[in-house]
Amino acid sequence: MRTMLFAALVAAAVVPEPVFAAKQAGFDPRIVTFGDAREEIKNTPITQRPNRPLHVYGNSVRRRQSRGTATR
Repeated sequence: MRTMLFAALVAAAVVPEPVFAAKQAGFDPRIVTFGDAREEIKNTPITQRPNRPLHVYGNSVRRRQSRGTATR
């Protein structure tokens, strides 16, 4: 039973499908970027950047803007 569960978890972790689906939804799995990718992100307005893990401020700004909530 444990072997089957472990095999299923490994298979789910190896399959790149969730990453592909996440990119289509405007999600960037990279936490830290370097070089040209970093410059591209820095030159993009914060409301048009992709959502990224641990980037709480930017993700919050994009959610508020997409939901149409007014700021004080």
